[in-house]
Amino acid sequence: MRGMVSVTRFAPSPTGRLHLGHALSAVRAHDLARAGGGRFLLRIEDIDGTRSRPEHVETILRDLAWLGLEWDELSFQSERLALYAAAQARLGDLLYPCFCTRAAIAASLSAPHGPVAAYPGTCRSLSAQARAARIHEPHGWRIDIARAVDRVGPLDWRDDQAGTIAADPLRHGDVILARKDAPASYHLAVTVDDAAQGVTDVVRGRDLFEATHVHRLLQALLRLPTPLYHHHPLIVGGDGQRLAKRHGAPALAAMREAGEDGHALADALRRNMLPAGFRLGEA
Repeated sequence: MRGMVSVTRFAPSPTGRLHLGHALSAVRAHDLARAGGGRFLLRIEDIDGTRSRPEHVETILRDLAWLGLEWDELSFQSERLALYAAAQARLGDLLYPCFCTRAAIAASLSAPHGPVAAYPGTCRSLSAQARAARIHEPHGWRIDIARAVDRVGPLDWRDDQAGTIAADPLRHGDVILARKDAPASYHLAVTVDDAAQGVTDVVRGRDLFEATHVHRLLQALLRLPTPLYHHHPLIVGGDGQRLAKRHGAPALAAMREAGEDGHALADALRRNMLPAGFRLGEA
């Protein structure tokens, strides 16, 4: 893969305003592509029908322009649903319907399983007759992760900082690939989209490092290429907690509307210089 022109992407969800952490990812992805004459893609991940808002899309576009970033292609996941349905069909017998609510799953877990609380497999053991009898009920689709791993054998992937990583999707349990309220989960959609759009380098925060184990498995099952990953440190506040929309992280839009210089902010991020009260967390 090295020696190829880099194709990168920034893929925000229009569920709230962008913050400094998003700016860092966008700047790094943009600059990696531009350094070698490559392409920088903007993909709006808008298939969370309960939280996505059209007004946030316009704000995202304004924020990125304010930072001085230009993209070569703009796409929307909501226009790519047929790709996710085709991928789900290809996974076929590895998927099973799950009727469990989040509350029921939480109640069934007495202790965490690895880095995430793995699904205990409640619906995996349902008979074909039981599934058929309940299929009219609201449900998602999970992948039988153990069977999937057995099918493809050992896998690895590369991170530009961590080196070669042995994929270990088993630690995540039977993850959801399609939800009751969305046609594809993050895991399935991002894997399919990156391959379909020819993304060679994935730039994203360190908080998504563990998700790559699942993405590598899906790439193998669907016979898709594996990009090089660039997981960067997260920006944290004075309390050491990572920035997040739900925690009221300072919005880029607020900075923009206050008259701050977006180009200057982007240049500062390139030098790992952050506004007062913020710092980069552990790599």
